[in-house]
Amino acid sequence: MPDLETAKAFFEACETGKGWAACRTWCTGDASFSCQADALSDTAVLSDYCDWMKNLLTPIPDGHYVLTSFAMDTERGTAVAAAAFHGSHTGEGGPVPPTGKRVVSDYAYVLEFDGDKISHMTKIWNDLHALRGLGWA
Repeated sequence: MPDLETAKAFFEACETGKGWAACRTWCTGDASFSCQADALSDTAVLSDYCDWMKNLLTPIPDGHYVLTSFAMDTERGTAVAAAAFHGSHTGEGGPVPPTGKRVVSDYAYVLEFDGDKISHMTKIWNDLHALRGLGWA
């Protein structure tokens, strides 16, 4: 059965850069991923997204989220989280040398469950806004 605590634990691990090694605990092995953002257009499995988030915190070492909402729809087996990502490009490893620019970018996760494990995640995010804010686009 879908569980709000499972969804929250996954969200926390993913958003703090723990990568797939930690996030897999709450997911099916073949969990899928989708996002209508160019920055993630080639990402189709949740394991790749979790590691992408981990790697994002290298050029944005102060990256963190501010959670604005978290809800569980047990009838549909879905959890939804809304948050804002805050961070500055001060570390190496981005597409350009560190810009020092800061961004606040709103996003949402829609987590679909198969039994008690997350089987699919949809991220809703305006990547162009975020990339421009960081000086990456």
